[in-house]
Amino acid sequence: MSYREGRFWQPDVTVATVVVRDGRLLMVEETAGGRLVLNQPAGHLEPDESLLEAALRETREETGWDVRLTAFVGAYQWKAPPHADGSDGRHYLRFAFAAEPVSHDPARPLDTGIVQALWLSPAELQGQQARHRSPLVWQVVADYLAGRRHPLDLMQQLA
Repeated sequence: MSYREGRFWQPDVTVATVVVRDGRLLMVEETAGGRLVLNQPAGHLEPDESLLEAALRETREETGWDVRLTAFVGAYQWKAPPHADGSDGRHYLRFAFAAEPVSHDPARPLDTGIVQALWLSPAELQGQQARHRSPLVWQVVADYLAGRRHPLDLMQQLA
């Protein structure tokens, strides 16, 4: 049943952070759909959470790194391909942020499904595009590398 046929539709709202240290990007290697893939620290917005809070939380949970958000990179819309069972792919709305690393807790357990956090050069990441979780991974990085930065105050949360 599709949205047009009366089913409730809602996109998955996600956040992602581009964290750079010494020219390298903080990435996660994770299991998704039976594959080992690369992604930014990223995840879903939770109820009663701001986009900024979600970005900080997801980065900490997936990498053990506390970061300081420095800019809004952009908003991205992507529809995943249909599933093998014929059902529609999910629709994602991703809000991406730039961040600086502040401190790391190597003893912190990482989220379920995360194999490891690692630092990759942009060339290393681009060379592994077949392993990217989605096209959003490289697009966000490419925009960041091109200098796309917007003030964080573009993100408004009303009470």
